[in-house]
Amino acid sequence: MKLILAEKPSVAKNIADALKIKTKKDGYFEGNGHIITWAFGHLVELYDAKDYDSKMKSWKMDNFPFIPTEFKYKVKSSPRNRAKSDAGAAKQLKIIQSLIKRSDVEAIISACDYDREGQLIGDSIIYRGGSRPKAQVYRLLLNEWTQNEVLQGLQTIKPNTAMKPLRDAGISRQWADWVIGINLTSVATLKYQKGKGKALNIGRVLLPTLKIIYDRDKEIENFKPEDYFKLKAIFQTKNNAEYEGTYIEGKEEKFKRKEVLDNIHNAIQNKEAEIIDKQVDKKKEFPPFLFNLSNLQGYITNKFKGFTSDKVLKVAQSLYEKKYITYPRTSSIALEESLVGKTASVLKTHTEDLPYKDEIKFIKSKRVFNNAKVESHSAIIPTYVKPKRLNADESIVYTAVKNRFIMQFMPIAEYEETKLTTKIDESKLQGVFVSKGKVQLIEGWKKVERIQSKDTLLPLVAVKDRVCLIDSEVTSHVTKPPKQHTERTLLRVMETCGKSFKEDDSEELMGSILTGFSIGTPATRAETIKKLKDVGYITTNSKNLLCTDLGKRLVETFPVQNLFDLEFTGRLEKALSDIQKGKANKKEFLNLVFHFTNDSVETIKNGEDTTINELASTRATNEILGICPACGGKITDGYKSFGCNNWKEGCKFVIWKNDKFLATMKKKPTKTMVKDLLKNKQAYVKGLTSKSGNKFNAYLSYEKNDKKDYYSWKMDFSK
Repeated sequence: MKLILAEKPSVAKNIADALKIKTKKDGYFEGNGHIITWAFGHLVELYDAKDYDSKMKSWKMDNFPFIPTEFKYKVKSSPRNRAKSDAGAAKQLKIIQSLIKRSDVEAIISACDYDREGQLIGDSIIYRGGSRPKAQVYRLLLNEWTQNEVLQGLQTIKPNTAMKPLRDAGISRQWADWVIGINLTSVATLKYQKGKGKALNIGRVLLPTLKIIYDRDKEIENFKPEDYFKLKAIFQTKNNAEYEGTYIEGKEEKFKRKEVLDNIHNAIQNKEAEIIDKQVDKKKEFPPFLFNLSNLQGYITNKFKGFTSDKVLKVAQSLYEKKYITYPRTSSIALEESLVGKTASVLKTHTEDLPYKDEIKFIKSKRVFNNAKVESHSAIIPTYVKPKRLNADESIVYTAVKNRFIMQFMPIAEYEETKLTTKIDESKLQGVFVSKGKVQLIEGWKKVERIQSKDTLLPLVAVKDRVCLIDSEVTSHVTKPPKQHTERTLLRVMETCGKSFKEDDSEELMGSILTGFSIGTPATRAETIKKLKDVGYITTNSKNLLCTDLGKRLVETFPVQNLFDLEFTGRLEKALSDIQKGKANKKEFLNLVFHFTNDSVETIKNGEDTTINELASTRATNEILGICPACGGKITDGYKSFGCNNWKEGCKFVIWKNDKFLATMKKKPTKTMVKDLLKNKQAYVKGLTSKSGNKFNAYLSYEKNDKKDYYSWKMDFSK
């Protein structure tokens, strides 16, 4: 019997379907010589500081720096009450442990995602508590969950011991972020924040990302607009066709002094001219590269309203688990060369009904198949499984992935660019007038998304043709400041660690990106941007990202400047990438992080006393708001919640002041809302915010779940 551990129930179901296993038991499938069980992502988590030492329950400067001599794990905490273990995780962990110990299990296969987090999830469960199972442990490494891929992958499993570098990278990332986050968040909050409440979040990836947005805001704030001028002229050919030209002297077409152009403008009136040069070039336009996660997030958030990079990742992950696309958390923009045959088959599946199918031709090109451009996982493409039904969000993301894939095998687009140089009959005139035209010759891959090319037509002329000047004008312009960052531009800066990067940039630059020199990973960047919003360091205005006053104060005051440095953070991420490849040592990396943390804590302690954040007091009034619907006790206004005074006797009714459901709609519970809920069993709440940013009103009720021992919100739009 082989035991397979999947990362999520949906993936376990995919594996069971591939193996034609129908029998489902409590927490696992069984049949055909296999047991398939699952986690819910991480089932265990690192100890909190207070779990190591009771003195850490209270935040005091003298308690820091705090770095455990040994890192320990516990069952993950309940999201509703961090003091308790998550009941569902504890139950599933117990089921998995009992399956591992079954006498008929001869092999254990970890089928968690093929990345450092997936490796960590599987190993933390299989080797729970440091014990080694009796059965041999293997690793299933897949890029998609289709039936063919699962069956083929099970024939080529690897010993899990071969994954040690990947596990070391996962552990290094986890421990480093815990140590930096726990220590620096704690001392920064104690040093720079007045009032009790949420902490002043400090993180390895959080702060350099904030600094990117801060720097752009400062560029815009300090930008000084400058006036400049252009001279445009309209010429007429002997056939009465007209075209426009821009005056250029040397290589300069923008002039700071208007009077220079005014003098030229006056001198050329009623003059004739001659076309002294005509250049016609055919140029090729290649399709954009296949999507990696950052490019997919940037494309979708830029083109479609209501999408954030976090939402794109969630939708892509859903499509992956439904077997429709390959692994989405990738940094690669090409496919492994071993996938040539499979890719040809997938292309045929998706193009047989297209009106332009005769133009599609499968070729093995370096733009698409290139091992040098693949880091762990290939680019995102559709699988051979065609979806029968998708919701609106899934359809947007899936169509983008499918179209980008098909584009690679369409003809290269071509256009003709014409450049005319016109010289006016005026001996004192040093410059010439330049005109540019563009005509699309071959639409090619642009047909896939119906991309319209804007043609600029020039008349049919030849060198030495005489033309007449029929109009001219000096136009005024103003230099524009840089644009504020959007999620698309921010992701690009994070991906390239601040290096300028264009879609068709050099292989050398692409290589430096692929070695892991970046801010965060494809899997974590969306989460970082979301957290910056949630903790109040940045805000949004339409698609633009802006620093809040709190974010600005943090950047300008926090003394550990290395955490804002893109190069420093990039080197840490590069080190994690090298550990994953077996090129660097976990112990050396962690010693570096521990040393950095100790120094940073001392820097903060010895730094200038100032206030970065002052929280409004939310003292408990203990005001009685109504009768508890669960036990008949009294609901009072407490420090962190509106709760029942019989909580010590076991009453579970509570509405937390930082309620997560309401927070998704940018609301907090108020005394008035709670009073209405207790009196009328519902409250009419105005000004809720949807995911797309629109405001709406609704009736909310707070009701007990019949099957589970907790209360949850329900929403109604009719009275």
